[in-house]
Parts: sequence; structure tokens; C-alpha cells
Amino acid sequence: MTSSIDAVTRDWDGLTIPTAGTYALDAAHKRVGFVARHMMVSKVRGEFKEAAATITIAEDPLQSSVVATIQAASIDTTQSDRDAHLRSPEFLEVEKYPTLEFRSTGVKSRRGNEFVLTGELSIKDVTRPVELRVEFEGVGRSPFGQDIFGFSASTEIDREEFGLTWNVTLETGGVLVGKKIKIEIEGEAVRQA
Repeated sequence: MTSSIDAVTRDWDGLTIPTAGTYALDAAHKRVGFVARHMMVSKVRGEFKEAAATITIAEDPLQSSVVATIQAASIDTTQSDRDAHLRSPEFLEVEKYPTLEFRSTGVKSRRGNEFVLTGELSIKDVTRPVELRVEFEGVGRSPFGQDIFGFSASTEIDREEFGLTWNVTLETGGVLVGKKIKIEIEGEAVRQA
């Protein structure tokens, strides 16, 4: 007997994946986070609370695509003064550049349930190529009858390449804010009707 979930999944090269279709990032089950070095000795973690993405699963899964928009003003590091500084013209300049944008350009490679997704990330008025390491976490159906799949993704960028160059030189050497920013994304995507 075939279950209703079988109708929206397929086996592909050893993985159970969704059938072709369009999915939207579930706002209630996502985290768009980042990690930055602080004073050369510790890490500061934060996230963007508001983000949306459309994921198109193609018949050939390696032709799938992603378009994402992140609301710059939704940045949250749990410190209001730091968040205000990050929103200011010295960093994200949210009044002038309200969103960060990502558009995939292809799937570069795959091993097991891990993929390398290439794309272009736009921060302020700068667009640069990035590679996201994506882990496909699985596919299922929610208790509310929604067809979903889970994923996590990460990459590292040099913030200065995007024009985010503000810094302070420390008396002891080094700088207040590290150049490398690790981006960590986790989420569920829901099939759209």
C-alpha cells in the first residue's frame, strides 16, 4: 500500500527527496545566524530574525535553485547597543540597504546528503560569489498535512569584501571585530500549493 507521503517523495541516488516543486522557508522553523570574532579572543553569535526564501526543487535535483531575502534591520545579537551599531552606516546601513539578498547559481557537487550550492550574496551595494555547504536533513509530512524538508547550510565570508570595513585597532594588537564571518542557516521548507 502506498502512503500519501510516497506521492510527494522520490528516491534519488540513495536519498529520499521531495518531488519537483516550490517550497517556502518556514518562518517558525528557521535560523539565519552568524558568528564573528570579538577582540581576537571570543566569538559573538547573532541572527537575522526575519528572512524569506523560495526553494525550487527541479526534476533533476542538481538543477534546483534558491532565492532568499533577509531583512537587515532584524539583526539580533542580544545586545541592543551592538545591534544599533550593526544597523548604522558603519555596518549594514539598513535605512539605505534594507535587505541582504542571496540567489543560487548552481549545485557544484554532492556527496551523500551534502551538497555545495554556489550563489551570489548581496550586502549593501556589493555582490560577491559564495559557496554554501548544504546538508539535506530529510523529508516528511507535518501533523498539519504540510509536506516539508529540512536542511542546514554554512559558509564563511570576508565582511570587508562587502564593504563592511569598520574596525578598531586594539592596544594589545589585532582588531575589535574579525574580518571572517561564519554564516549558519537551519530550516524547514514547506511545499507551496
